[in-house]
Amino acid sequence: MKLHVRNMQRITLKLALASAALLLLCGLAAAQSTQVKGVINGRSGATMSVQTQDGNVTVVLTDSTKVQEPEGVFRKKNVSMAALVPGLQVDVKGSYNPQNQLVADTVTFKGSSLQTAQDIQAGLAPTQQQLDQTAAQVQEQQQQLQQQQAQLTAEQQQSAAHQAEIAANQAKIAANLASIAAANKRFGELGEYNILGEVTVLFGNGEVNVEQQYKPQLLALAKQATGITAYIIQVQGYASKVGSAAFNQKLSTERAENVTNFLLQQGQIPLTNMLSPGAMGTSQQVAPDNTVEGQAENRRVVVRILQNKGIAGT
Repeated sequence: MKLHVRNMQRITLKLALASAALLLLCGLAAAQSTQVKGVINGRSGATMSVQTQDGNVTVVLTDSTKVQEPEGVFRKKNVSMAALVPGLQVDVKGSYNPQNQLVADTVTFKGSSLQTAQDIQAGLAPTQQQLDQTAAQVQEQQQQLQQQQAQLTAEQQQSAAHQAEIAANQAKIAANLASIAAANKRFGELGEYNILGEVTVLFGNGEVNVEQQYKPQLLALAKQATGITAYIIQVQGYASKVGSAAFNQKLSTERAENVTNFLLQQGQIPLTNMLSPGAMGTSQQVAPDNTVEGQAENRRVVVRILQNKGIAGT
């Protein structure tokens, strides 16, 4: 009887020790795994910055990082890392490295949040046509200012009594010139990013494949990007207004995706340095669509090299 009791005591002790060891292992595993929720507010190469309630967290993306979008209650769809654009709400799980960076095992987001972030990205960069139009307006203002100056000079010659009025007009001219100079400085600015390179690829009517003549330009842009610290490639596709809106949206999507695939496969641009291709449809037309020439200019994909101003120090 005593032997039986001792055996039972030994078994109970062994079970208690095994349970304690299991709890200790679970506690260590939990301590090593971290989960943060927030909004992406910047991408720099293979890292991204996530704004949480407690502040900014630097997240490192690796080849083993899984990017997922929930489908229903129990299923999750694996998506491209290029979908991680600024403005996207994410749930990141991983562990911290010695540099206090969160190395991501999984990054999860909702499809509705991605659409909102892509809409923000679609309005991120001004088109070259907009810049040209603004430059033309500045030139016109400068010509007007020159005409005003000539008129003021004539008035000075006609009557000394107009000196006070002339001085006031000259002050106004100086203020306008300062405004123009400030506008010129803003032309190269893009929110929190600098534009360090740009290529425009044109397409035939209804065409989505990249023509041979543009491939050397894209390869040169890709080579330029590799020499820039923490660069990001932005690709935006457009269509003319000829045809239905749905068909033109599809064309702009396929054009942007084909250029993106060329940069990934031929230009050797890492996926971690690509923003999700933007399908702009018929928005931001750069030429009138009532002419064949204007339609040709609107069937395009614009590729830009972006660098966060915090990295550039500007």
